Amino acid sequence: MHTLELLAPAKNLECGIAAIDHGADAVYIGASKFGARASAGNSVEDIRQLCQYAHQFMAKVYVTVNTIIYEDELEDTRRLLRQLVEADVDAFLVQDMAILELLPKDMPHLPVLHASTQTDNRTVEKVKWLRDLGFERVVLARELSLDEISEIHRSVPDIELEGFVHGALCVSYSGVCYASQYCFQRSANRGECAQFCRMKFDLIDADGVEIEHQRYLLSLKDLCQIDHLEEMADAGICSFKIEGRLKSIAYVKNVVSAYSQRLNQIISKRKDSYQRASLGRVDYSFEPNLKKTFNRGYTDYFLHRRQPDIFSPDTPKALGEFVGKVKEISGHSFNVAGTASFANGDGLCFFNDEHELEGFRVNRAEGNRLYPLKIPAHLKPGLALYRNNDEAFDKILYGKTAERKIPIELTLSVTPTGFKLSAIGVGIPYTEKSVTLEHQPAQKPQRENILRQLNKLGNTQYMTERLEIEGGADQYFIPSSVLSDLRRQTIDAIQVDHLKETKPLKNNPHADNLKVWQPEYAKFPYLYNVSNHLSKAFYQKQGMLQVSDAFEVGQGKVVSGTADHQPLLMQCRHCIRFSLGYCVQKGGKQPTWKEPLTLRLGDGRQFRLEFKCNECQMNVYAQNKE
Repeated sequence: MHTLELLAPAKNLECGIAAIDHGADAVYIGASKFGARASAGNSVEDIRQLCQYAHQFMAKVYVTVNTIIYEDELEDTRRLLRQLVEADVDAFLVQDMAILELLPKDMPHLPVLHASTQTDNRTVEKVKWLRDLGFERVVLARELSLDEISEIHRSVPDIELEGFVHGALCVSYSGVCYASQYCFQRSANRGECAQFCRMKFDLIDADGVEIEHQRYLLSLKDLCQIDHLEEMADAGICSFKIEGRLKSIAYVKNVVSAYSQRLNQIISKRKDSYQRASLGRVDYSFEPNLKKTFNRGYTDYFLHRRQPDIFSPDTPKALGEFVGKVKEISGHSFNVAGTASFANGDGLCFFNDEHELEGFRVNRAEGNRLYPLKIPAHLKPGLALYRNNDEAFDKILYGKTAERKIPIELTLSVTPTGFKLSAIGVGIPYTEKSVTLEHQPAQKPQRENILRQLNKLGNTQYMTERLEIEGGADQYFIPSSVLSDLRRQTIDAIQVDHLKETKPLKNNPHADNLKVWQPEYAKFPYLYNVSNHLSKAFYQKQGMLQVSDAFEVGQGKVVSGTADHQPLLMQCRHCIRFSLGYCVQKGGKQPTWKEPLTLRLGDGRQFRLEFKCNECQMNVYAQNKE
């Protein structure tokens, strides 16, 4: 029996609780510092409250400590880790190996360690190395195919594998993107990404010929694997991760609900193979719809090998769902040909003749006749319309949309000295509480009152799935106050029992020797992201004789003596040549340009492209580096 976990993002305590309520088995959240989303920090007290809430359902809370850490931050990190351990978090997501030394090892129980996707986890060798260091789980690179995931699982079966299933995609392998730091002094490894990949570029060849003009050539669609969860589980993924620690509570509710229901469908079909990682049954009061949530268009990325539809060169913004075409425009309104219904406040958008995305808000809707505040100048009959803000759907999501309860079976029976109430359920240990009370025969039927009093579980996380009365207990008079106390004591005992899970620290032996994960690691040792003396000492123990500083510390120095002094800024599986139809290895058109190709920003800065076809990889280098 394999356990499947739906892992949801939590921008804050409210989003974390909503994720649990809507079916998440675990949430990941940033603390006040050192999480890879600098603007999504939370107090330790809020994280403590989230742990208390989640643990009621045996759900878990993982805290992101997955930035690189500067020298003057080490002691702050040490203090924060201790506070988070005291808050009872279940795991730390880690990038900087200094964390291995900063953990408060004098405490009796420590959270387990998860290797963040920021540690660039794309090979069997890397996953083995992380396992040997004591990591319980590895968050795999988003770019991996099912075959690659399966190979890692077969080769390293004794480590948990976590895979992204939904949300925004980084064009570079995570953890090895330095474009934002290079261009804007904002480090992606410090949670401050400036979204270089969502900018417009010209594509020019070696002779200066412009191949593409001002297009979003590095901007990818959003990931959606909801139709491939069973395949991913069979390949070895045990945790299905939703991206979005900056997203709204409406996004969290909708996406978590959709994926939780799909996982339940898989498990109902494969009961002998899979089970959910937490407890509880969710009752939804809305129908989730992924098309109505922020998205740039969806792709399954490289799960089934390279696909032609992964990038979104016309816009980096949310397109939303197609709702019809403009039929005719009359005065201050227009009519839409289609079956969608509209509401006042809907946000619509369309591509104009310049392939630019324009948006506007519906001021008033009368059926399919829409009245914006002002008719957009470029709107014309025949244009396709997309809705990127569904006002009616959002109103539903900002209300109460789900309730999560743990089903239990209660049994009231007679004891020699009184009565006892027992409880049991899936994942719930047998619990009983007794009361001493004289067996006084009842003057009138007691069954209805017993059922009424014992079923009052509304303020708890439990629901009565079945209630049995044994041994003629309903033939005796039992005061309502006694029944209420017996119910309360039994439920309280369950809560105490299933929160006793411990988290022992796994021994962290050092691996035998250091690996060069990809050839670029030897040439550009800042790819190891070493930004403090503890991390430097760690890598020295791993066999690295000369440890280089992280890009953010050393400003992208390359190994001395190499011919190419242009720093590597990105490693991508996305290939512009392929996406434009010019991959000669896969039967594309024969290029007419002269390489190397270069990306050029609107301000004139240029970035050289290198196509490593043997590795199906595109590297992006800074041009004109001194």
